[in-house]
Amino acid sequence: MSHSTRCAACKSLRRRCPRDCILAPYFPSNDPQRFSSVHKIFGASNISKILQQLPVQERAKAADCMSFEATSRIQDPVYGCVRIISQLQQQLLITQRELVMTQAQLAFYYAQQQ
Repeated sequence: MSHSTRCAACKSLRRRCPRDCILAPYFPSNDPQRFSSVHKIFGASNISKILQQLPVQERAKAADCMSFEATSRIQDPVYGCVRIISQLQQQLLITQRELVMTQAQLAFYYAQQQ
């Protein structure tokens, strides 16, 4: 039996959407761009294989991760999400240095108060 509306994956692939479609919960018909991006980067067969290999409770996270990676890879074909991770690590290092300097200043001012 089919759903009353096909999921974005089945619509994109121009096929019937079976009741037990593994892609339907993670690629709803109201968000076709999500599947389109993931399909462009990973391919429908690989998406299905990845989801089937995971326990049901982890599939939503995996679909979210694939969507994020695909969107990042489309925006930046060379670095993808690695650029974002690198930028966040750099910001973390800068913030940690600022914290150390602030703690040192506080210790200095506290010592002068004594």
